[in-house]
Amino acid sequence: MWKYTVQVDGMMCGMCESHVNDAIRKKFMVKKVTSSHSKAQSIIETEDELDEELLKETITDLGYTVGQIQKEPYQKKKWFGKK
Repeated sequence: MWKYTVQVDGMMCGMCESHVNDAIRKKFMVKKVTSSHSKAQSIIETEDELDEELLKETITDLGYTVGQIQKEPYQKKKWFGKK
């Protein structure tokens, strides 16, 4: 799995976050995507590597500015609890 952290400038509210999340989900097969206007970022978890240029284009087409994109291998945390 891969985790992408994308700097997204211009999001002002929760609706902006939803627009970005929806656009990413429509364009890519992702496990999870969350955006934060206060942190000015979107975090994407996916099985496969993403086309970073297409990702940037998808977000800029909405009117937002994309900064740095960080990609790193991601292992989902396993929680061990009582049965």
